[in-house]
Amino acid sequence: MRPEKVSRAAAGWMVAGEWRAHPSRVITAALAIAVGVALGFAVHLVNASALNEFSQALRTVNGDADLQVRARTPLGFPEAAYPRAARLPGVSAASPGVELAAVVGRTGGVTLIGLDVLRAAAVTPALLARPAGGQAAPGADVFDPDLIRLSPAALDASGARLGGLVEVSAAGHVARFTVAGVLEDVPEGRKIATIDIAAAQARFGQLGRLQRIDLKLAPGADPAQVAEALAAVLPADAEVASSETAVRRTDSLSRAYRVNLEMLGLVALLTGAFLVYSAQSLSVARRRPQFALLRVLGAPRRALLAQVLVEGLIVGAAGAGAGLALGLGLAEAALRLLGGDLGGGYFGDRRPALVFAPGAAAVFFGLGLAAALAGSLLPARAAARAPAAVALKTAGDVAEPPSASGAWWAAALLAAGAAAAFAPAIGGVSVMGYVSIGLVLGGGVAAMPWLARLLLGPLQRRALPWPAADLALKRLWGAPGQGALALCGIVASTSLMIAMAVMVTSFRGSVEDWLDQILPADLYLRVEGGGGFDPDLQARLAAVPGVQAVHFRRTTTLSLAVDQPPLALIAADIDRADPARDLPLIGQPHTTAPGATPVWVSEPAAWIYRLKPGQTLRLPIGPTGGAETTVAGIWRDYSRQYGAVTLATRDYVRLTGDRLRTEAAVTLAPGVAPETTVEALRAALPSPLRDRVTIIRPRQLRAVALAIFDRSFAVTYLLEAIAIIVGLAGVAATFAAQTLARTKEFGMLRHVGVLKRQIVVMLAAEGAILGAVGAVAGVVLGFAMSQVLIHVVNPQSFHWTMQTRTPWGLFVGVSAALVAASAGAALAAGRRALSADAVRAVREDW
Repeated sequence: MRPEKVSRAAAGWMVAGEWRAHPSRVITAALAIAVGVALGFAVHLVNASALNEFSQALRTVNGDADLQVRARTPLGFPEAAYPRAARLPGVSAASPGVELAAVVGRTGGVTLIGLDVLRAAAVTPALLARPAGGQAAPGADVFDPDLIRLSPAALDASGARLGGLVEVSAAGHVARFTVAGVLEDVPEGRKIATIDIAAAQARFGQLGRLQRIDLKLAPGADPAQVAEALAAVLPADAEVASSETAVRRTDSLSRAYRVNLEMLGLVALLTGAFLVYSAQSLSVARRRPQFALLRVLGAPRRALLAQVLVEGLIVGAAGAGAGLALGLGLAEAALRLLGGDLGGGYFGDRRPALVFAPGAAAVFFGLGLAAALAGSLLPARAAARAPAAVALKTAGDVAEPPSASGAWWAAALLAAGAAAAFAPAIGGVSVMGYVSIGLVLGGGVAAMPWLARLLLGPLQRRALPWPAADLALKRLWGAPGQGALALCGIVASTSLMIAMAVMVTSFRGSVEDWLDQILPADLYLRVEGGGGFDPDLQARLAAVPGVQAVHFRRTTTLSLAVDQPPLALIAADIDRADPARDLPLIGQPHTTAPGATPVWVSEPAAWIYRLKPGQTLRLPIGPTGGAETTVAGIWRDYSRQYGAVTLATRDYVRLTGDRLRTEAAVTLAPGVAPETTVEALRAALPSPLRDRVTIIRPRQLRAVALAIFDRSFAVTYLLEAIAIIVGLAGVAATFAAQTLARTKEFGMLRHVGVLKRQIVVMLAAEGAILGAVGAVAGVVLGFAMSQVLIHVVNPQSFHWTMQTRTPWGLFVGVSAALVAASAGAALAAGRRALSADAVRAVREDW
């Protein structure tokens, strides 16, 4: 048999024997790869499924519309834009529409659309009803202004029945309609109602206004050219959208949230790469004599290099394959439990069906292989470079590397990570921020031998009163590289957990302070579903006994860019002389010129649209469709990721004429019981509105807001738990491997008179010391990574800033748990290693 075949067969026997002897180390490394792949793949599948569901719904509702003219605010745009749009060259059909948020029957959240049936038949046929069961309701005339058609979801939620009467509330008006048909072509779960367009304008205060125009283009017409021509003839309070821009707008709703979760999953995958490195390094060290034997049998160095890399690829393939299966299950569970936004609140309560993505599966499988290959590269080079003659005499003992060149690599990686933190966002996502975290993590792990000696130096220079502990300390001082191998996985996973914990703690604490600042009133009223408080009702509420003052607000939406989610437009009582009394301002307010209309933009709006105090901002509202305003300040807002613009109520009324209000903050007179006033306020409400007005106290609002926050970060909490569990599993496997590799050392200690129990205590002390070093390194490294998350990733991705809050209790708890777990793992592994006879352990030296 040729030497190459002999060495190849021997290599196979070596790999199989190693894995049979130490399966826990291989399983732990593969599990770490699986967790990283599963988390990233699951987040990707959830988001892809949600966007697919939205795209299908959009295609159904928009029908054959190629372009759409949409109002920038719910107030709509002048209907004179309709004939101008319909007559443009390239437009073959146009369907005008009124679109309002409404309450139908006993449910809120229904989109009410007023249609011209003849026009809609050519452009949006899905919005035309088919009578349920093939039978029309009595008097079902498509032009009858008293008829309404409901989608199946809206019909079920409203409690109405075909042919029955239903009450509809929208834009501060209430009207009654007869249910005449079902919109069978509307996607499942979407609540839509349609009525005649003339009825919508007359009964809901929309005379002369439209919210949408659906356009079908002539064959061969260029959509870009038609859109450009449309923009030239439309008023400032209207914009041109397409199905592509609508999908981009929806995609941007959750892009930062999902990409950040995917990035955290990839950081977990990086942790897996460190565990693979640790496992492969120990395996190579144990098999140095075997590799030397292969060299003697004729195996070239490149064959040993290839063998270790193939081992890593096998581990990576197993882990990545398991990760894809686990990710598929996680995605299905997440869609059922958390919805398409993973609890982030971006897509409402819809539960889209899971859509498998083969391309994404291949990418994440490749990432798992790459992580395992990267973790195996350095051990493979060490196996290939080991001198055969020396390796044959080591008998599997772990040798300490002679050089400390890793310190230079650590310094270079840390410096590169610090530099990457100052890079701008890419596509609205802090990609370089996560690159910075990865580099800092790699640099921190590479610095472990140096850090171990730095931390152990003060103790090493004096003898400890406990011989076993002193022996453990001296051993770790003399072999910091081996300690670093044990620390790779635990430091990587602990630092990731600490970084996320500090970020979440800081964010939650900032939100709590912000809630205290923005909730000064005693009671808060909010209209759900549609409509609001008209001027007469506002006066009645202000006159309720026990009410000292009421401040009404109007919150609606405003679109500044067709491919960005709309921001909130808030009309509130703002003291121009001292706006900080009413808004949590950041920095000093800007003094506007006399006659100018001041607005205050939220921090996310300032980030997205690059606004600064003193800048001019044109709002698409007002009688001419646009109003010039001046940014008078920036305020902190954690409730609206895509921004808000606030202006004084009197300016809003002057520009829009809209006197409807959707919220109220009530200050009670001294000594008045809140419960009594709540009943009096509810009694003052008209019956159509009474069931849709929520009256809540500040502490209840605070609890609801924090519950939403915790739900949004539920996946982050899961990542924290997984990180620490994987890290502890890695510690146990690494200690087991190292103690087994030191059998000769333990045998020699027994020969010189050291008792078994003393060796066990020494191992426990080693584990505890390594756990303490790992805790210090993980906390310091994690805190540094948290600063990147807090001051780079969050502002660039979510446009929020916050103050760092340090969870000292968590630091102490994690450190104590790591010390105890490391000591326990070393103790358990040591008992197994000491089961061998001391004479047999050193027989090779006789």
